[in-house]
Amino acid sequence: MAPRILLARHGQTAWSLSGQHTGRTDIPLLEEGRRGAKLLGERLHHEPWSGLPGVEIRTSPLARAAETCALAGFGERAEPWDALMEFDYGGYEGMTPAQIKEVRPDWFIWRDGVPDGETLAAVSARADEVVAWARSADRDVLVFAHGHILRAIGARWLGEDISFAARIRLDPTSLSVLDWAYGLPAIQVWNDTGHLAP
Repeated sequence: MAPRILLARHGQTAWSLSGQHTGRTDIPLLEEGRRGAKLLGERLHHEPWSGLPGVEIRTSPLARAAETCALAGFGERAEPWDALMEFDYGGYEGMTPAQIKEVRPDWFIWRDGVPDGETLAAVSARADEVVAWARSADRDVLVFAHGHILRAIGARWLGEDISFAARIRLDPTSLSVLDWAYGLPAIQVWNDTGHLAP
């Protein structure tokens, strides 16, 4: 079996709702985010996933991802991993894209990066570390993390430059699955939030 990687983005927070860049600021889930995490867990504990027996699980140590993991019912099986932490936004932490564009009108994070924060090369290297780990053994993996680092992982799984992450949006509490087609890395499911539907 060729290994797959399941990506779970954390539930809704006040800053993800407002569109603020939330890197290393450790803010909690909103009630909506906690509810979404439980619904994601219910989905993964029923067919066809059946609780993902034998799947190796890791989570960002930041509270919003770790809490999503725990509420989904995987906290005891998950190992925290710094490689899954969100992009360090440096001077743009807590700002919305609109606020940033007031001072840098042509700013584009996937091209320009951020001041006094993590470089795009460093984010790409962390994504490569996660991809290498996911492909390292004959088993699937599940990770709980954040929007931009998960998009970077998606891009690098496909062998694309990190800038490709701009083209693959990711909503809170979404589920994505990266696997293989014709022997090449592929996207099986992306940004699926069907478990959140009323």
